[in-house]
Amino acid sequence: GCVLVVSVIEQLAQWHNSSVKAAVERLCNYIPGEYQTLCRVFRRIDREMNADVVCHSLKLCKQDPGQPLCHLYARPKVSSFFTSPSELQAKSLTAFSSVCTFPLLSTLCEKIRYVLRSKLPFEDVDGDKYSTFPTLRGYHWRGRDCNDKNSAVHPGRRPDNWDVESDSNCNGIWGVDPKDGIPYEEKFCKGAGSQGVVLLGDSAGAHFHIPPEWMTVTQMSAKSFANLPMAFTDELDWPQFSEITGFLNSTIGGWTDSLYLRLRRRNRCNHRDLQNISQNGRFRAAPLSSSLARNQLLDNPAIVIYATIGNDVCNGNRDTLAHMTTPKEMFSNVVQALRYLDSRLPNGSHVILTGLVDGRFLWDNLHDRYHPLGQLNRDITYSQLYSFLDCLQVSPCSGWLTRNETLRNLTSERALQLSNVLREIARSETFANFDVFYMDFPLRQTAEEWRKMGGEPWQLIEPVDGFHPSQIAAALGTSVTWQKLLQEWPQVLGKENPFNNQIEAIFKDQGGH
Repeated sequence: GCVLVVSVIEQLAQWHNSSVKAAVERLCNYIPGEYQTLCRVFRRIDREMNADVVCHSLKLCKQDPGQPLCHLYARPKVSSFFTSPSELQAKSLTAFSSVCTFPLLSTLCEKIRYVLRSKLPFEDVDGDKYSTFPTLRGYHWRGRDCNDKNSAVHPGRRPDNWDVESDSNCNGIWGVDPKDGIPYEEKFCKGAGSQGVVLLGDSAGAHFHIPPEWMTVTQMSAKSFANLPMAFTDELDWPQFSEITGFLNSTIGGWTDSLYLRLRRRNRCNHRDLQNISQNGRFRAAPLSSSLARNQLLDNPAIVIYATIGNDVCNGNRDTLAHMTTPKEMFSNVVQALRYLDSRLPNGSHVILTGLVDGRFLWDNLHDRYHPLGQLNRDITYSQLYSFLDCLQVSPCSGWLTRNETLRNLTSERALQLSNVLREIARSETFANFDVFYMDFPLRQTAEEWRKMGGEPWQLIEPVDGFHPSQIAAALGTSVTWQKLLQEWPQVLGKENPFNNQIEAIFKDQGGH
């Protein structure tokens, strides 16, 4: 983090032909007020020191005994990593060791800690796991609650008395048709097979994204950081644009298409019935499953997508192979999660197990390209970034983001073994309340579709981290997944509701949405 920030400051000074102090002030003026304290730590940077030297001098980067010296830029004399004014060290260490003690950040930090632990909305008055607030695991992650004072009112529930008097499932359909006295919910949704969509996923499912404009000084302005508060309180995830649960027009490039939007288009009664229960970092299915909001007796069935497309083989350890999930562990973990789901999901639900991705695609298409930080001076490739993260042991995937071709192949071999475990579970295991299907991760088909549209494969990868699927990949992946479901398992999607046009017409007449 330090190296990224200092690199941006140095490049701002270079681009605007200014002092480093002026560049720091410029960056601080771009960043929303409550976050400016963080960047002011760097006001005393010496322009002659590159980002690695500065961050080692600030003691934010260090070299443990017996460990290599990690650096992103060309390595200067070793001694220069440890020479800096003691006053600068003291001020920076004090500031960074207690970031969450800043008055404007302490409350926010506590909120972030809560949602990281629980995967539940921070603002949820009635405790039904739905919220009227967008971030902090709010309605960007789950359908928006329409009555946060009544836990019996939430997206996805079966209508209470056909919602004659109020909207108990938040799909916007309630009241009685004055022409015939039939409740709208009964008229439009009875027998429609309403169902929600739930994702149990990793950081790819959460749609992790760091905006490249935060690091591209040639385009940087205050507008570049306008979304910083929202991104921070969503854990740098953008589930509202994701492949499974996206529902808002994308503001991070590409376009939004999702399984939820297609199900909603197929049956307007499914409005707001979505849950994205995903997690950055090491994924554990059972704890995430407990964050599921579904009542077996009161709610509609759901389509659950289980998608850990790389987490079981990706880690930042030096002996990365030893820390990968084994086939035996994979079987145990997934079956445990499915048994828990069987105790929570209403009868008639479906579970789709998604296979792991072949991550060799990442190195093959990015390693020799310039990272956003390296585009100004053409000095940092993705290969260099991967090596830097690997040295720090914080690589999102040491097995794939490496120049070691043998290790990349071994990682893909393990991923295939684990995908085969999922395939076997779908074939052999049965559950009382849902059926199980297996689907390969559609990377190859997505890349083919993008090539037909004139795109390049590297555009399917997030530009800053060089690891996660981009917004374009998410939207195209939805299309591929939908076609697969239509062709092979149409029963999962249910029939199309013939009353969709009438529902939309009534909403329009009433000025609703």
